[in-house]
Amino acid sequence: MSSNTPPLSPILLMARRAAALRAEGRDVIDLTLGEPDFSPPGHVLAAAQSGLGEKLGYSPSNGIPELRRAIQTNLLLKHNLAYTNDQITVGCGAKQVIFNAFMASLRVGDEVIIPAPYWASYPDMVRMCGGTAVIVHTAPENGFRLTPEMLAGVLNERTRWVVLNAPGNPSGTLYSKDELQGLAEVLEGFPQTFVMSDDIYSHIRYTSGAYTTLAAAAPQLFERTLLVDGVSKAYAMTGWRVGWGCGPANLIGAITSVQSQNCTQTSTLSQLAAIAALSGPQGFLEERTAIYRQRRDAAMAVLRRCPALEIVEPDGAFYLFPKVKDLSNDSKLALLLLEAGVATVPGSAFGTPGHLRLSFATDEALLVEGCRRLVATLEANV
Repeated sequence: MSSNTPPLSPILLMARRAAALRAEGRDVIDLTLGEPDFSPPGHVLAAAQSGLGEKLGYSPSNGIPELRRAIQTNLLLKHNLAYTNDQITVGCGAKQVIFNAFMASLRVGDEVIIPAPYWASYPDMVRMCGGTAVIVHTAPENGFRLTPEMLAGVLNERTRWVVLNAPGNPSGTLYSKDELQGLAEVLEGFPQTFVMSDDIYSHIRYTSGAYTTLAAAAPQLFERTLLVDGVSKAYAMTGWRVGWGCGPANLIGAITSVQSQNCTQTSTLSQLAAIAALSGPQGFLEERTAIYRQRRDAAMAVLRRCPALEIVEPDGAFYLFPKVKDLSNDSKLALLLLEAGVATVPGSAFGTPGHLRLSFATDEALLVEGCRRLVATLEANV
């Protein structure tokens, strides 16, 4: 096995352990995966059913034209951002688009700035593609936000990418328009640096007002920003594997070339379903966000009663990321909690030891019971 082979995703590893215990008949509440427990909207399922009657042959590697048009329309309505046809590519989920972007652009010695806490796969992807992950540790006191001062302290001539994920996984962090413009001012002095704007949770927010993405907040960086999104989280279509990247045509062309060499395209049937997701009724998005908000608040009410925990209320996404006071080993704690019947992911998987990630994309009653088990275990052992 190559020395460059990364370890299995720690999120999937904990999920597998939970599944193995449940297969043995153990009572385990799984709060590991960021997978909505809803079904895809009815009009999406109807479109997929209708598509089964068509000839589902190869599609272009950058996605079928109808899907790219739907993405164009969606981003124009959502952000007033106008992308041309050659500025959009479709992949097997947002995850593959991100990997393909790194594979297409990174050379040995290139650096990628990643604020922590971060989605667990970012650093491993960078390393697999020959780059160096530069981790910038943010603070809960600032809502886990990357500041212009932090960014200025690590940018240099080797910086190829800066990764921004908002709402963040696992933090739920959002950035205001002013905050994004502040980061953009720093980036203006580094013309070789691109920004990865991972917007996969942009529909799941608990703050008032419209969502602001970097390409809209800082037009001067439009030609250096890759906006990444998909249908997995908002539309509860994780297994359909449809995501997209929007950015400068030369970068999109390079990403598409990588796509053409590894899996050719994402499923044609899934692309037909994604068109329906983007083009059909959108009212359910607000309804589901209200349910997530209710779950968030119910879980936090339990966790906040535990003096061993400190927690920042997330602005978006569907994760809680509490800090456990005076904790020396979050991986051991996660295993202890698993034995106690609740599966979590240690914060060290996200570059922030001493924390735990809990997904509240699950039934509220199970979520609350899982939080109670967590609190009871902490009170007995920490």
